[in-house]
Amino acid sequence: MPQAASSPSPVIAALRSEFRAPADEQAFLRHHLATTHAQLRITLIVCALVYLGFNATDVVWLGYTQQTAMLAGVRLLVAVAALGGILLLRRWPESIRSTRLVASLAELAGGGGFLLICAMRANEFALHAISMAIMIIVFYIYIPNRLIYSALIAVPTTAGFIVLAAQLGQLREVELGTMATMLALTNLFGYVAARRYQVLLRHEYTAHSVLQNLAIRDSLTGCYNRRYLHQQLLETEITRAQRYRLSLSVIMCDLDHFKLVNDRYGHHGGDAVLQHFAHLMLAITRDSVDSVVRYGGEEFLLILPETDLAGANLLAERLRVALGGAAIPYGDQTIRVSASFGVVSVDFASSAGSAHQNMIRAADDMLYAAKNSGRDRVCCLQLG
Repeated sequence: MPQAASSPSPVIAALRSEFRAPADEQAFLRHHLATTHAQLRITLIVCALVYLGFNATDVVWLGYTQQTAMLAGVRLLVAVAALGGILLLRRWPESIRSTRLVASLAELAGGGGFLLICAMRANEFALHAISMAIMIIVFYIYIPNRLIYSALIAVPTTAGFIVLAAQLGQLREVELGTMATMLALTNLFGYVAARRYQVLLRHEYTAHSVLQNLAIRDSLTGCYNRRYLHQQLLETEITRAQRYRLSLSVIMCDLDHFKLVNDRYGHHGGDAVLQHFAHLMLAITRDSVDSVVRYGGEEFLLILPETDLAGANLLAERLRVALGGAAIPYGDQTIRVSASFGVVSVDFASSAGSAHQNMIRAADDMLYAAKNSGRDRVCCLQLG
């Protein structure tokens, strides 16, 4: 389980309405992917039904003619494109790129098909303008796409519609100008509304992330808390190690004579030591692989996936030496401390199935063995 470091609230780009940091944006899109797929599927189905349903109006106004058949063909192609997009979503349910591709192709197919229909029914541009305005809103609001992509499709589609209206619509200049102005305003309002919606979604995601972070992390050190360890973290890593028959190691760490630190420097001094030790462990362990947990008081637990006993012992020694050689600044003073470490490892490629059940207890026993043998040292055990 990755150990994500605490970070300030991500910044949202003003025009794109996306997080400036690509990693933040990818995490947001991944978080909303299932909802995005559901929204996109519903929109595609509704649009396909609407396009097919308007065949009835073609027949009512034009009768059964060759033109009606051509219009039906165009509407059917748009509907087929929408249904094809749904199949692509089912084919690649975890792909953000394919989701954006489907959304963009749906907008292109819908806009292109609509312009063909307008060209075939050229004497009804006043009515087509209403449909064009609705389509612009659908592009910006109801098809979940990047805002910049929606704008790059909606604006040229609108311009193409105005060109067709000028060439085929037999409209007066004042009518054409009014139509162009209204559609330009629809694009503007659609963009503003979509931007506000996208920004609100990202603010909501940020707030959710902050609350989730507070629920699983220790507020002083930024490490995972004990509740999260027992609710999810340890079981997840054990299950993964069992499935792939990997080694899994844990290190129980405890600061030596920490009560004396609090007595001499006060609790603020003790907090400074805890924060320094936590930052040291986060810096030395592997980002997005290892996990650091504040187990209680001055005790910490490290979860080390794909690490055997020798590797865990080496890491514990590095931490011991680094902490012992550090002068921790506190006001105009420096604090020096040491720590003891208990290391336990299980090799799931060869160990008994129940060997992992006592990992934390065994690491705690090794920690107390290190304490009883003089402190500032590492004791190790291979389980199973």
